[in-house]
Amino acid sequence: MPRIVGIDLPENKKINIALTYIYGIGLKKSNNILKTLEVNTNIKCKDLNDKQINSIREIITSQCEVEGDLRRVESNHIRRLMEINSYRGKRHKLNLPLRGQRTRTNARTRRGTKKTIAGKKKAPKK
Repeated sequence: MPRIVGIDLPENKKINIALTYIYGIGLKKSNNILKTLEVNTNIKCKDLNDKQINSIREIITSQCEVEGDLRRVESNHIRRLMEINSYRGKRHKLNLPLRGQRTRTNARTRRGTKKTIAGKKKAPKK
């Protein structure tokens, strides 16, 4: 099982798909890396030799910002937004959608499960 940047890549997947398991590498970036190294994209991870694995590891560490570094940078950006009290920062603090989505309904993913309010009276039936 090849290990790149602290992530174990799945053996039975094609290398271009397996590289997307690394945070910060998508399919396009994965294909570009393999193209520069002239590695076949249809080869499975278990069929890579040590030379190919080392060259992939070197390119990723030198050219790409991945895993812990990228997560740290993103959290710093979010923290900065919250400190300057921007609209997006306030939405992050309140754990609400921040790109203009509707919140009256359909925001359950971001807001969490429904919480019933105790003591709320229903309208009387006529």
